[in-house]
Amino acid sequence: MNPGDRVRVERADVTNEGVLMPSTTSDYLVVKLDGGYNVGIERDEADVDVLETDVYDIEEAQSESTTSEIAFDDDLPTVSLISTGGTIASTVDYRTGAVTAQFDAEDVLRAVPDLAGRANYRGRVVANILSENMTPDVWIDLAEAIEAEIEAGTDGIVVMHGTDTMQFTAAAMSFMLDTPVPIVFTGSQRSADRPSSDNVMNAVCAVEAAKADCAEVLVCMHASESDDVCALHRGTRVRKNHTSRRDAFETVGAKPLGEIDYETEEITFRRDHAARGETEFSVRSDLSDDVDLLKFTPGMDLDAYADFLRGQDLDGLVVEGTGLGHVHTDFIPVLEELVESGTVVTMTTQCLEGRVCDRVYDTGRDLLEAGVVEAGDTLPGTAKVKLMWAVANLEDPEEAMQQSLSGELTQRSVPWE
Repeated sequence: MNPGDRVRVERADVTNEGVLMPSTTSDYLVVKLDGGYNVGIERDEADVDVLETDVYDIEEAQSESTTSEIAFDDDLPTVSLISTGGTIASTVDYRTGAVTAQFDAEDVLRAVPDLAGRANYRGRVVANILSENMTPDVWIDLAEAIEAEIEAGTDGIVVMHGTDTMQFTAAAMSFMLDTPVPIVFTGSQRSADRPSSDNVMNAVCAVEAAKADCAEVLVCMHASESDDVCALHRGTRVRKNHTSRRDAFETVGAKPLGEIDYETEEITFRRDHAARGETEFSVRSDLSDDVDLLKFTPGMDLDAYADFLRGQDLDGLVVEGTGLGHVHTDFIPVLEELVESGTVVTMTTQCLEGRVCDRVYDTGRDLLEAGVVEAGDTLPGTAKVKLMWAVANLEDPEEAMQQSLSGELTQRSVPWE
């Protein structure tokens, strides 16, 4: 039995079949399953049958995936690779079969050798966390890291991030930074040990976007299930709309801002965008921790939520209302009480398309009378991040929530091209 053999492993009434992979310890067998995932199995009491020998050239595959070299080329731009976590630059731990994130520039090139020769790379680690563990403190650290890279003269930045909360971090950077260079977020829906992984194409397209002329905060991910085009979404208008598809990210209310053809590397943009170098860099990274997002649903315990909100001493509250921006009539006095206490209360809609308009029905007019601020078609998550930033940095956050600061709010309720 050798790495590269096809095996059937039985242990504790569980049977796994696939290709035997190398392991860094004799205590574990690592088997690549037919679906692409690797599984680590303790050798103790495992029964192994060799079904076919040498079906996969392990040594050749390992040599191809572990050789990388960073060489400086005066003719190439410099791209900073900033890591926060996720699977975009992951490799397989042959002790357990698990996917482990690797984060410095050499590790990224080792995981995605197709990046070599496209730019000079600088690597920086901000965090090594799961996307769901992202916090505003990490957003501040990331903004400071981006500031350091821009001051060092980088031509573009790629932020590697877990996909689950990438839209929130991209929105935060959009409000916190005025940037003269592209800041491109990318991630991977499927881990590097799977044949259908999207990490290579997403990373390559993100680097190409970081070299382009669009000096905005962007999210670069698959535009379809095929390996042909990556979409470039504006960081304040993007939403993850599928749990596992490679084209999970969508620009809400419009087609993406731009696209990158993976084969030709041609980049096209559909709408106006900030050009490279036209914006003077600035950073305002203060955030309020006392902002919350409340989703209204029929049947919710209004009294319990009222008591909770009264005890929070909130700077801001984003309400994700129904339809044009509504809540139960009995809840309006609670929101009015918050407004009178100094909390900025802003209304968004839980509908995926369209904008808040509280002038149509009596409930909406009552909300306006109570001091609730309309957020137009700003996405609820983006609205929370925006309000966290606005109350910490602006004199009039109520007015800011009704204006577009970073492309998060469209001014007219018409279809985008």
